[in-house]
Amino acid sequence: MTDTPAQRALAHPMSRMFPDGTGPAADPAGSHFERRIRSFQPRRSRVTTGQAEALRRRWADWGMDIDGQRVLDLDTMFGGLPVVLEIGFGMGEATAEMAAADPATGILAVDVHTPGQGNLLRLAEDRGLENIRVANGDAIILLREMLPAASLAGLRVYFPDPWPKARHHKRRLIQEEFLTLAAGRLRPGAVLHCATDWEPYAEQMLAELTAHPGYENTEPGGGYAPRPAFRPLTRFEGQGLDKGHVVHDLLFRKVSG
Repeated sequence: MTDTPAQRALAHPMSRMFPDGTGPAADPAGSHFERRIRSFQPRRSRVTTGQAEALRRRWADWGMDIDGQRVLDLDTMFGGLPVVLEIGFGMGEATAEMAAADPATGILAVDVHTPGQGNLLRLAEDRGLENIRVANGDAIILLREMLPAASLAGLRVYFPDPWPKARHHKRRLIQEEFLTLAAGRLRPGAVLHCATDWEPYAEQMLAELTAHPGYENTEPGGGYAPRPAFRPLTRFEGQGLDKGHVVHDLLFRKVSG
């Protein structure tokens, strides 16, 4: 007999780690939505004691599960700050640095990596960063079901999984369907900022964004943008640069209409 989604969730180590709801759920959207092609690969690395404790202390106030069952009131969540959505934040160091440098902007940071979620909450707590909220689950469900139209002041997608094999290209996040969904949640003038060190993916990103009627390139001559000062050089990026990778930034503005 096949297990139900609820049974699978109960068997998941995340459920055993936070049985009282003090941390992220194993499968927050459950069986409420169709199983679309996912652009992310879940990772099951070990959560340290410090990360787990930060999740237990701060999840109720600064964390949320993406269950797709409600529409978020971002003004209430962030005290009226303009909100930027960050999809995929790794261990959270760059997110914390950007939040510290710009306390007048809220960052809704989405990932499925529990150690990273705990680490970002620990960094926010240690540095007194009140402008970060951590979301656990599928960013597509968040955008489609839980965010109002024109509610975001920006969107950041830094170093998404490049899915290098040709048969996996359909899993890449930056494609027309995603860009259309995101455009409906961005305010006019809001900037979608992507960065990647995978050259073929950068080329695809540039082509998709240039062709989409909802965006315009912030670079007057078109093409890639220099890395803006507000995007920190991450450890992951540094490792890629050491290997000779070229990092491309793309900054496209949501057009009116």
